[in-house]
Amino acid sequence: MAMPADTQDETLTERQQAVLDAVLALMVEQGGELTMNAVARRASCSKESLYKWFGDRDGLLTATVRWQASKVRAGNYDRTRLDAMALRDSLTRFAANWLGVISSPTSIALNRFAVAQAGAGPRGGSLGAIMLANGRFAIGGRLKPLLDAGREAGLIDFDDTETAFRSFIGLVGRDVQIRLLLGDTLALTPAEIARDAARAADQFFTLYGTAKTAPDRHTANA
Repeated sequence: MAMPADTQDETLTERQQAVLDAVLALMVEQGGELTMNAVARRASCSKESLYKWFGDRDGLLTATVRWQASKVRAGNYDRTRLDAMALRDSLTRFAANWLGVISSPTSIALNRFAVAQAGAGPRGGSLGAIMLANGRFAIGGRLKPLLDAGREAGLIDFDDTETAFRSFIGLVGRDVQIRLLLGDTLALTPAEIARDAARAADQFFTLYGTAKTAPDRHTANA
């Protein structure tokens, strides 16, 4: 069965997408406490529309996190015909998408906002839960089926999918995200992202690959 590429939430209208982009822009520019009034002004819409579309502030933040996380995709692959090249390509695409997203000003601002709110009482705690459920856990939900498919095809071998997922994310992200959150002026070009993504896929095959993946481990560096 062919697995479709992850896409941004198709239930969102272009107008709603523009609102979520406005939320991200506000976080980049201002940080701090995000209000429905500020979003309404920035997006040139009424507060009534925001409440109708997203429910409340937490609903708006949830939609924003989902919108940002939706940009990380594993790509198209056929679970019944998965081979080493297709698996490596999907892993590399996922890694490049994720690196591009986490190194963007919007993701840096969103994560800083979540960290700043972590100790701000119930509201701050709810934002952390939103980030976990719709960011990290949602992204894991997109990659883990690919990892399981690779194991079923005999291309990779591991005991626990969650552990394999964490290993891959660690290989891809290294210390990039924490450096950016701490203010490092690290700038990743598209070429550097592509290189790092390919290297992470190679290293993942070194850790978990089988004889079926051995010939393809260093294809990108050949």
